[in-house]
Amino acid sequence: MAWVALQMLYGDRAKYFGLVFGVMFATLLMAQQTSIFVSLMQRTSSQVTSVREADIWVMDPRVQYYDEPEPMPATDLDRVRGVPGVTWAVPYFRGLTNVRAPGGLLNQVFLLGLDDASLIGGPQRMILGSVEDLRRPDAIIIDRAGHEFIWPGEPLAIGRQIEMNDRTATIVGISEADAPFTTFPIVHTRYTNALKFAAGGRNRMSYILARSDGDASAVARRVADVTGLQARTSADFAWQTIRYYLARTGIPVNFGITVTLGFIVGAAIVGQTFYIFVLENMKQFGALKAIGVTNTTLAGMVLLQGAVVALVGYGLGVGLSAGFFAATDGVTALRGFSMPWQIMVGTAAAVLMIMVLSIFASLRRVMVLDPAIVFRG
Repeated sequence: MAWVALQMLYGDRAKYFGLVFGVMFATLLMAQQTSIFVSLMQRTSSQVTSVREADIWVMDPRVQYYDEPEPMPATDLDRVRGVPGVTWAVPYFRGLTNVRAPGGLLNQVFLLGLDDASLIGGPQRMILGSVEDLRRPDAIIIDRAGHEFIWPGEPLAIGRQIEMNDRTATIVGISEADAPFTTFPIVHTRYTNALKFAAGGRNRMSYILARSDGDASAVARRVADVTGLQARTSADFAWQTIRYYLARTGIPVNFGITVTLGFIVGAAIVGQTFYIFVLENMKQFGALKAIGVTNTTLAGMVLLQGAVVALVGYGLGVGLSAGFFAATDGVTALRGFSMPWQIMVGTAAAVLMIMVLSIFASLRRVMVLDPAIVFRG
């Protein structure tokens, strides 16, 4: 009976391709848009997760997310260092400033200031130069995307000089930094240099990066209790930033509408087409009933047909979605975008739901089918 069911399915090529296209379209839209949404949310916290040496972030109690730090006095650093369980603590500067480059474009950049002694929080991947080169006077490291923004079409090069806050800085390295939420270039420098390159008031320290000697969550709570500052583990602060963007922007709603429309349109196309396919094959199902095929066997045939459509359509849709991310891997604006396996599993569950709804909407007609339909005109 399986062979008969497949011949019925493949015999009507128009309906078969229509069903596969419907599942493929729904899969592509849901998988691609959900992957872009997840990758975009990961970008909001990328500058937190990229600092792998520290497991605790300490900040002003009013800070809600990474991109809006409240400057703290330098004395807070010594207070954090004195908390039991803190192995070390270093200052960290995060700010925005304009870059003026000879022969390049004016651009706003993220300026990150690293502890002068340890350079904790520096870029993990370097294309040209080394993080240790930041020890040179007025040295900075710019990310590859930032170099391309400021000097479009020109090869990567170190030794160039730029101006920030009326001070000259020299590029000593090119990094492959994790993409931020906004497409501003990322510039790393030493903490003392960052204070010179960015305008500011009396309090300049954006965050304190710390390392615990054991349970980071317990030490973070202790730091908060002793100092009155806000202390979060790296994972907690990353999720706090993500939740801020989820709650304060229209991104989740917009992507949610797109994914929902993909599910609804896919279900409508597949459901209607599959229903019409079953109706047009009623005489064949009636003939099988007339020769003694049970309802259970007929239900199995319909389920097999739906399973084949779902597998082929899902495979094509996921393949096209993965192909999109592979094809855009070299696009600077889309760097870091990918399709996690969890989204593949979630999309498979959505496709299964679409097919279950489509199959059961059609299965009832087969179950109540009168075999005498074969002998009617």
